[in-house]
Amino acid sequence: MKRLLVITALALCLAPATASAEWILTPFIGASFAAGTDNPDFDTVIDGSKMTYGGTFTYLGGGILGFEVDLGYSPEYFEGDDDDVDLVDSSNYTSLMANVVLSTPRGAFRPYATAGVGILKTFVDDVDDVYDVDRNALGFNLGGGVMGFFTDRVGIRGDLRYFRQMTEADDDNLDFDVTAFRFWRGTVGVSFRF
Repeated sequence: MKRLLVITALALCLAPATASAEWILTPFIGASFAAGTDNPDFDTVIDGSKMTYGGTFTYLGGGILGFEVDLGYSPEYFEGDDDDVDLVDSSNYTSLMANVVLSTPRGAFRPYATAGVGILKTFVDDVDDVYDVDRNALGFNLGGGVMGFFTDRVGIRGDLRYFRQMTEADDDNLDFDVTAFRFWRGTVGVSFRF
């Protein structure tokens, strides 16, 4: 995984700078929804949507191919509604993905598709320390969206992606199992192009 991130970073840094190449930074906010795990008893806790925020840093070359690093964070993700008895002290997920981006050439309106791999970190700290989880797992994401630019430098981006863990828990201890944790994420953000 580290090799993939290093190779992606080198490719971004060594990519030829052409007049039509661009870098796009997009902080975003949105929601993660339609989540599930291989543990159906826990799926009711993650039912509904949860706030998510983060950002993407995208390189788009002169053609249709680009690269992107995507970071997302959702606090209190594995906690029930406020009306429920809360057995979890704190919880969250963090996603860090290296993606390939396919996009239309430079313009004011740019639809795109993206897919890649990275790390999905899940964290759960429960009241009685029975179901604690602090786990990094290999995962993937795929999706797409559209960028629309009001000026040469500033625009807005809407994005919809599917995320899923690809690795399973490797122990037999009694713990909260988020094997094959999966969810959809919809976001909107302001894009800065340079």
